[in-house]
Amino acid sequence: MDYAIIKTGGKQYKVEEGTRLAVEKLDVKAGDEVVFDEVLLISKDNKTTVGTPNIEGATVAAKVLSQKRAPKVLVFKRRPKKGYKKLLGHRQYLTEVSIAKINA
Repeated sequence: MDYAIIKTGGKQYKVEEGTRLAVEKLDVKAGDEVVFDEVLLISKDNKTTVGTPNIEGATVAAKVLSQKRAPKVLVFKRRPKKGYKKLLGHRQYLTEVSIAKINA
């Protein structure tokens, strides 16, 4: 089982070829290719390579499937005995990608 750990949008993701995941919004259209060059770790053929912090020359290629939004997250603020109530909602923009190839 070959896998890599990549960093995008301030988060880290464990990916394998064929994995579908939703990452923070990327400025690309659906159907385009995107390359993640911040590869932190690669495990291939039971051999693990760890970067310091990134692995030189390693990339992960992915295909953009769609641009979407996450479900709404509700935030309710209240101050006791003051009559202050506020309801806020937030929907994060996401890009859904499918991992095509891990280049070590």
